[in-house]
Amino acid sequence: MNNVNTKSSVNVKIDSNVKTLANHILGSMGIDQTTAIDMFYRQVIKEQRLPFQPAAALSLDEQIVAAALKRNPKRVALPTNENGEVIIDKEKYPDIYEWAVNG
Repeated sequence: MNNVNTKSSVNVKIDSNVKTLANHILGSMGIDQTTAIDMFYRQVIKEQRLPFQPAAALSLDEQIVAAALKRNPKRVALPTNENGEVIIDKEKYPDIYEWAVNG
């Protein structure tokens, strides 16, 4: 590794929304993007690998299951009509009603 303290630039193309959101989060931690990238590179060097485990994006079904598990919704038995269709009382179960109507 070169011991001379010289600086070099890194130019990357990144989705503007990703950059904006990341900069907002980094800013709330008092870190600018240059420092964050420098920290990332130093961690790669230290660990000799990516400092995190990349994972494939979850499918929509997997996201729904993960969200439900995180929320740990209470289980309720909902009444049904003579056709077996669930009847949801908007006043009693507003969250379930909202989900049933709007998805």
